[in-house]
Amino acid sequence: MRSDIGTELAGRLRDASLRLYAEAARHAEQQGLILADTKFEFGQVDDRLVLIDEALTPDSSRYWDAASWEVGRAPDSFDKQFVRDWLSRSGWDRESLPPPLPDDIVEQTRARYLTAYERLTGRTLLAAGEAR
Repeated sequence: MRSDIGTELAGRLRDASLRLYAEAARHAEQQGLILADTKFEFGQVDDRLVLIDEALTPDSSRYWDAASWEVGRAPDSFDKQFVRDWLSRSGWDRESLPPPLPDDIVEQTRARYLTAYERLTGRTLLAAGEAR
């Protein structure tokens, strides 16, 4: 990356990414989650770095339940890894169109995303028309 964008900008991106990750990981830990990994996408406006696209969601990050995490065992996760695992078990060749997701896999994925949201924010996300 340094050779593509220069040492100074690469350093700024590294520093910003590490600061964002550290803060997010601390927050997740306080909610009983491990922020296993994430990705950030940045742009530039003039000389300012700007965080673009979604960040720290189950689509861009892997969250594991801290209480059930142990070395050598696949952790309970609240992210799209659940879908990836199902696709791997489905026999999909990764070359053709992926198979349609069964309704129960969609619902379980939705539940995992909602759990991540609720644990990270301390709020319940209501569907349109639902009363509190």
